[in-house]
Amino acid sequence: MISEEIHRKIVLVGFMGTGKSTVAAKVADRLGWKCTDSDSEVVAEEGCTIAKLFETRGEEYFRDAETRVLTRLLQSGEPLVIATGGGAVLREVNRRFMLERSYVAALQASEAVIVERVRYDKGRPLLADDPAGKVRELMLKRQGAYDFAPLQVMTDSLTPDEAAEAVAEGYRLASRLYRA
Repeated sequence: MISEEIHRKIVLVGFMGTGKSTVAAKVADRLGWKCTDSDSEVVAEEGCTIAKLFETRGEEYFRDAETRVLTRLLQSGEPLVIATGGGAVLREVNRRFMLERSYVAALQASEAVIVERVRYDKGRPLLADDPAGKVRELMLKRQGAYDFAPLQVMTDSLTPDEAAEAVAEGYRLASRLYRA
């Protein structure tokens, strides 16, 4: 039997630019829950930007901080919608804990849509110098990384409200099935 705690958390995963932060806020509004972004939590905890963390401490340090934050958020007792960073799924421990402690939905978008959404965002250290090329390279490396999520939502042609409704409805259905 699935723990009651799973019914109090929704985690959005997906590649950068798929709409996780925007959709998470809208899902939280629909459910009357709080919303947070794991990247924002890392920034608050570390006292500097993610780009600065990558520059001064490296990606591995950032991934450690990301895992700590994700663990803390998933262990909290309050209902919460969590938008994760695109690489949060790279660690098996994170994927396993997300599935154990929450309802996980993966947002997807095509390469062209992602490039258009992130090409001018200077706060993405993994895209430095060549956003389109880096998106392509990272998407190939992460192919299948988000497949563990029970719900997959393609956001290319959806408004943020439509994507949020798909996630909220998936959560409602899963909650009813688990409680039966």
